[in-house]
Amino acid sequence: MNGSKDAVVLITGGGSGLGRALVERFLREGASVAVLESSESRAEALRADFSQAVEVIVGDVSVYADNARAVERTVARFGRLDTFIANAGIFDFFQPLAQYEGERLDEAFDELFAVNVKGGVLGARAALPELVKSRGSIIFTLSNAAFYPGGGGPIYTASKHALVGVVKQLAHELAPKVRVNGVAPGGMKTNLSGLQSTGTAAQSLAGIEGLDQMLRDITPLQIAPVPADYCGPYVLLASAADAGPITGAIIHTDGGLGVRGIVNIRGGEGL
Repeated sequence: MNGSKDAVVLITGGGSGLGRALVERFLREGASVAVLESSESRAEALRADFSQAVEVIVGDVSVYADNARAVERTVARFGRLDTFIANAGIFDFFQPLAQYEGERLDEAFDELFAVNVKGGVLGARAALPELVKSRGSIIFTLSNAAFYPGGGGPIYTASKHALVGVVKQLAHELAPKVRVNGVAPGGMKTNLSGLQSTGTAAQSLAGIEGLDQMLRDITPLQIAPVPADYCGPYVLLASAADAGPITGAIIHTDGGLGVRGIVNIRGGEGL
């Protein structure tokens, strides 16, 4: 998409899963890419795989100073910032409310919201002065769990619902100088990890047995996408040429969960 050629994009959580796929896609589109990544090993892998093509910053999205440092490094390297993608996230592995002890619930809530919600807001604030200069954009990674139950436990679902409000509020506040949008992917096999507070930090979605078949069973399109399948809408929303009138929008890329309906009618199979 020509609108992303020569653009400068900063992606949080760009060392794995959807974030890594976004790095690869924006590079193919001709963009300059920087990444804020929490894992030193994944940061080293990015440097090894992309050499000098990607500016890699190791830091914690829940710390404002790390977000500010990532923006500074991006601008120092590439001269400006056009799009900030708040993509970093962690998962609660569907743990229901009744399975939390009160103190553990307190810790888990703070840990997950610090990354999934606060991290995005802090990153947006750190990027804002540069985005105002470039008349740029912010894109938040949401989830099907931002709209429907069952895509996670109560903490993860609440965090993604919260980001819907963040997208709308920031689109309202930052217009007309900065566009703010979101993409709400469905499930996929990635190494999206869990929480230190629940002992699931070493787990990943890729380890859930039968995940691909489950995704095919619940989506009208009967698909189990891989991260690269979700990248197109980000490229669209980052492009001022192609998405200039779009702000406050959330693109659903969930295989049709919102139109699943009550009765399972597969009329398209006979077409």
